[in-house]
Parts: sequence; structure tokens; C-alpha cells
Amino acid sequence: MIKIIATLLTIFAFSTSHAKKVNVGIILGFTGPIESLTPDMAAGAELAFSEASNSGELFNGSKINVIRADSTCIDSAAASSAAEGLISQGVTAIMGADCSGVTGAILSNVAVPNGVPMISPSATSPGLTTAEDNGLFFRTAPSDARGGEVLADITADRGITSVAITYVNTDYGVGLADVYEAAAKARGIEVTAKTAHEGDKADYSAEVGVLSAAGGDALAVIGYLDQGGNQIIQGSLDSGAFDTFVLSDGMIGDSLTDTFGSDLDGSFGSMPGSLGAGAQKFKAYAEANGVNPSVYVGESYDAAALIVLAMALGGSDDSATVAANIMKVANGPGTKIYAGELAKGLELASAGFAVDYDGATDVNFTDVGEAFGAFIEKGIEGGAFTDAAQR
Repeated sequence: MIKIIATLLTIFAFSTSHAKKVNVGIILGFTGPIESLTPDMAAGAELAFSEASNSGELFNGSKINVIRADSTCIDSAAASSAAEGLISQGVTAIMGADCSGVTGAILSNVAVPNGVPMISPSATSPGLTTAEDNGLFFRTAPSDARGGEVLADITADRGITSVAITYVNTDYGVGLADVYEAAAKARGIEVTAKTAHEGDKADYSAEVGVLSAAGGDALAVIGYLDQGGNQIIQGSLDSGAFDTFVLSDGMIGDSLTDTFGSDLDGSFGSMPGSLGAGAQKFKAYAEANGVNPSVYVGESYDAAALIVLAMALGGSDDSATVAANIMKVANGPGTKIYAGELAKGLELASAGFAVDYDGATDVNFTDVGEAFGAFIEKGIEGGAFTDAAQR
């Protein structure tokens, strides 16, 4: 009996000595023009990290320690400084950033020099496709090179024959506006005006005046729902210039319909996402765990899940190992893993078996590590966003 107890104590001591704390970062715009979206996005990522910690399947019961940082969405210098703070605290990987400009800044200024992989759930600028990333950058959201085409398809299918375009003067806004304009024209839609707006002005009457003079069946607002875009919509409604709005993904969120209600009925837009079986599983799983499965929340969960599965498959939490295994767990082949199944995925990956993570958004990456991506056509009816179709 004494020998048995001694053996058990030896096994226990070995396993606990190999359990450790694994630091990971989450950097999102907790302040700034999408601050109404980011708490849910962070909660989605933290749901996956908690699931991995609680499973006991990651490195003999190791725990994930999440460290948050604020990207601001729009201030590249502040975002880079915040990311440096994550590095100084020893994070092995970063879930984020969110907006394209700050994501690119963090990638070039912080992630690449320090060899730390990052997975963005929402940075969609086409420019990031060709960014010099040393194999460290991934995104679970698809590029606006496809998103602009999808939004133009929806615009045409909704019977809009002329549109004015306003876009936020950032990497995200410029890139998406260019794609959308070209795609709209290719579908026979007249573009009556295309004007930039800044995201931090107190008064947008001049911009609304230019757009109103140009006219059109609808106003396409390519921007951020908490700063600039919402004020242009308000000015357009107040002046009677437009009553139908084409909304980019950065404009889709409950704060918009909470503000304008049924005044936006008949407006529409698109955002990355899926209505398939994986998405439905995630929705049920998130809601059961107190997480709102709203805009980019599934993509955030998936980004975090890919990080922990890459660790398990590589057998290490060092940054190089994580980066080297993200594509393997994203694209398979192997056992399909969905939201709420990370314990199963970690057990298989830790044992050296291949896994194919589909997660909340049917994850499948291109050869440069970005989502091929499905899109959800969103409508507004009765003052609330509705899912019209998957594109």
C-alpha cells in the first residue's frame, strides 16, 4: 500500500509540475468607434480560452491567463504601445486586433519583430493579404476584396439602381469603398457620389449636404457605427436626404438599431458569418454560457480556439510552435471540431491526431492564412437586424 501511495504521489507531482500558466493577449478597441461591439467579441474569445483551461486537456491541466489591451481601433501608435505591453507580460499569441489600420501597425511594429502570432477576428482590409508577416498573421474574417463584391450583389438584388457612398477615411473604409464602388458599377448601379468622412468630428452637416445634393436610391455608409457613421445617418434622416442605407459590417450592431429603431426599416448590409450547422451550435453554446453571439463574436471564439489547438498539436506554447500549427488545425484533414468541443479537440491534438477545426464560422483558410469566408445578408425590420440569407 505504501508503494502504491508513493507511486501515485510521484505521478501527481509529475503532472502538476508540468501544468503551468499560459499567457495570451486580447487586443480590441475597448474605446473608440466600435466600442459597443468589442465587449462581446472579447467575451467570445475568453469563452474559448476558459473552455480550454477548464478541460484539463491542455499541457497536463495548464491554465490560460488572458491579458486584455485596448487597440482604440483608430490610433496606431496607441495600439502598438498597448501590444508592446502584452509582449512585456509574456504573451505567446495575440487574439486581435480588430480594425485594419491598427492591426497592420501591431503586425509590423510588434508581432513580427517579436515573433508573436496574431489572429484577427475582424480586420478585413485587402491590404493585409499581402502584408509582410513572416507567417505570423491570420484572420478568421474574410477580406473586403470579397466583402465589397457581396455587398454590391445584395444592393443590386434589392433593386437599388443608384447609390451615394460615404466611407471612413481609414485603411478599412478606403479599401472597402473602392471595391464596393467598382463592383456596384459593374452591376449597373450608378454611383452618384463617393466622399470620405473622418471618424471623430462633431458636425457632419457638410458631408450630408454633399451626399444629399448627389442623391440616389440609397446611401452606402462604410464606416463605424459608434463614431461618424451613426451621425451621418442621423443627419440624412433629419434632412430627408435618404431613408434607405446600405451598411458595411462596421455599421452593423445593436447600438445602431437601438438608436434609430424602425427609421432604418428597409435598410440592409452584410457581415462575415455563417448560418450553417456550426454557427447554430455556437449560438446555442454561447447563449448557454452568457455570451451574446453578435457581430464578430464567432470569429473571436474561433481565433482563440485556433490558438489553443495549435499549442496542443505542437506540444508547446512557444510562439513559433503556435504559428507553425495554426494552418494545420484550421484546414485539417482530421476530426471535425465545433464550438463547445475544445476538450475533444485538445485531447486528440495532444495525442498527435489531426483535427480540422470548423468552429463557429466554418473555418477554412487560404494559403496566406485568411478565411475564405461566408457572409450574412442583414436586413432591418421592425427596428431590428434580421438574417436574410447566407452569401
